[in-house]
Parts: sequence; structure tokens; C-alpha cells
Amino acid sequence: MNAERSLYLLSSHLLGEYGHETMALSLNDVHHVARLARIRMSDEELEHMRVQLSAILDYVALLHKLNVDGVEPTAQITGLTTVTRDDQVEAALPREAALRNAPDQRDGMFRVRAVFDD
Repeated sequence: MNAERSLYLLSSHLLGEYGHETMALSLNDVHHVARLARIRMSDEELEHMRVQLSAILDYVALLHKLNVDGVEPTAQITGLTTVTRDDQVEAALPREAALRNAPDQRDGMFRVRAVFDD
């Protein structure tokens, strides 16, 4: 049995213990999401992703059932307050350098395929 299937079965078992039905996605669900994201996937990849996404949704459903009354929201636990530097104004990257590795360019601009239909 592969790891993804084991994870799915484990999450399904845990959810069953806590009185929650599993959220198994259909291949059509995964295909629809892949199409929306414009990702081509083989039938094998769709099945692999179906098992993984179903396990993730099951786990999220399990977390949703936890009683978190009195637990304060936490963004991080390290105690660090800031790990970034202040913004600094610097010279812009020259256009030629920015376009150097562009797969397609025209008139000093990046050229990309249209993503919206007319």
C-alpha cells in the first residue's frame, strides 16, 4: 500500500472515530479543480491527487471538530517580533537585465499568452 493511500485510510479511520464522514473527492472534482488551475494531469496523476486532497480535507474536518474555546489565536510561537529588514530604496533593475531571460518579449516588454477570452 502506498503512503498516500495509508494517509487517506488513517484520516478516514480517525474521522470515523470522531463521528465524521470522510470527504472523498471524485475524479471529476479533481479534474475540475485542475482545469480551473489550468493544470494538465494524467489519469494516474488525477487519482494520486484525489487521494491526497481527500486526506487533506478529512484532516481539516477533523481539526474543525477540536474544541478551541479559550485558546487564543496564534500566528507564530517563536517569540520573534520581526525578522525582516526595513525597506530600502534602491535603483531599479535596468530593462535589458529584466528582459534578458524572457522567453518572449516585444518593444521592451514581456510578452505573455492571453489568459482571458475575448
